[in-house]
Amino acid sequence: MNIKIIPQLLCLVVAMPILAQTGKVFDNLSMTSKILKSDRKYAVYLPPDYETSGRSYPILYLLHGAGDDQTGWVQFGEVLRITDTAIKEGTATPMIIVMPDADTGKRGYFNVGDWKYEDFFFKELMPYVEQKYRVKSDKRYRAVAGLSMGGGGSFMYALHHPELFSSACPLSAYVGPLTLDDLKERLKRTDEKFTEAEVQQFFDQHNALSLIESVPADTIKSVRWYIDCGDDDFLYEGNSLVHIAMRKKEIPHEYRVRNGAHNWTYWREALPTVLSFVSDAFHQY
Repeated sequence: MNIKIIPQLLCLVVAMPILAQTGKVFDNLSMTSKILKSDRKYAVYLPPDYETSGRSYPILYLLHGAGDDQTGWVQFGEVLRITDTAIKEGTATPMIIVMPDADTGKRGYFNVGDWKYEDFFFKELMPYVEQKYRVKSDKRYRAVAGLSMGGGGSFMYALHHPELFSSACPLSAYVGPLTLDDLKERLKRTDEKFTEAEVQQFFDQHNALSLIESVPADTIKSVRWYIDCGDDDFLYEGNSLVHIAMRKKEIPHEYRVRNGAHNWTYWREALPTVLSFVSDAFHQY
């Protein structure tokens, strides 16, 4: 045996465990919510070196769409494979990804009547996961992204609390009811009654176009925006109008219209770019 190749073999053996490292996903976790008076489920992605590094990580809140739950991005979005690949290739920094369940049988990510999900997200979920996991909890190291209904959540959360997020990436987003009549029709599907004043207030607070007009431009500019919607997506109008509104107020943002529709093929293809985009903010390039 040629002993000169032994050091090379040893290096290969040492490197193999590192190359074989993968992240981990837990998709059936839960926490108790006093606000929602129930246990709320969530999924989490932990990067490959989480158990061995001892360091803290930036965090991405990744929101599912209507009809899905906390497992949507895990099962259909292939978040484990895509994020592991991006980290391995160096296009994304190691990060923690939290995917909460917004209970689509209820009313999604916002406060509607007695469904105070937005309060739960900011007052209970965020503090809980950022204490439970080794998270860098400054604005610089926190981002939010999501698809469809979760894209709307990404818009609203970052516009309601721009002081908390360095980046926001709405994908194929429902940007909110475009008219008051649209909102009234949606609220008719609930079991609750709302006054005209309550309807108007909800419209003003849950329509991205209204918020872009009412929130100071410099405040919106403190968030890096990546907006992506397919050319065959039925939500193209709202996303296009948001792009135009941001252009008029000179708010920097990336706006992408790619070939595709409102489906998981499109969102899987978008995720690597989202991970790269939020990583740029985490790195403070």
